[in-house]
Amino acid sequence: MHPTLRYGLLLGLGIAAWGLVFNLLGWHRQPSLYILRFILVVVAYQVAVLIWALRRTAQKGGYGRQVWMGVCISLLASLIVYAASILFTTVIFPTHIHESVEAGRQLMAAQGRSAEEIEAFVKAQTPMQTPRASAMAGVFGTVMTGLFTSLIAAVWFRRK
Repeated sequence: MHPTLRYGLLLGLGIAAWGLVFNLLGWHRQPSLYILRFILVVVAYQVAVLIWALRRTAQKGGYGRQVWMGVCISLLASLIVYAASILFTTVIFPTHIHESVEAGRQLMAAQGRSAEEIEAFVKAQTPMQTPRASAMAGVFGTVMTGLFTSLIAAVWFRRK
């Protein structure tokens, strides 16, 4: 199997599996755990997979090829992330977005924000509270993390 395909599938399926576990445990109802989901797990996992992939394929190309491979791995993974997100928010966990918004309201209320502030914030976020927007945010994050990680990692992991 081509390395781009292998590592892209590993990355995309790993992120999708973590999203499933995160939602099955009900952590999407706890906004304070979002940093755990995105920063500590998804980003760390993506960086680790990309470093592993670029290190294993270092002798096959120079800097540009390594960056391109990292971006392609991330693009493939982002297709899986998009499909999984749509599946999760429309079929498996159809109340996910509503529950997340309600948890956010409760968190803001606990922080002492007024009802007007909370409603203004929720109203401003409404366009992003759809399955498609949520999935596209996952795609964007996956591709951008892949680009930046590849730009940096390829400095060290390339044919010299």
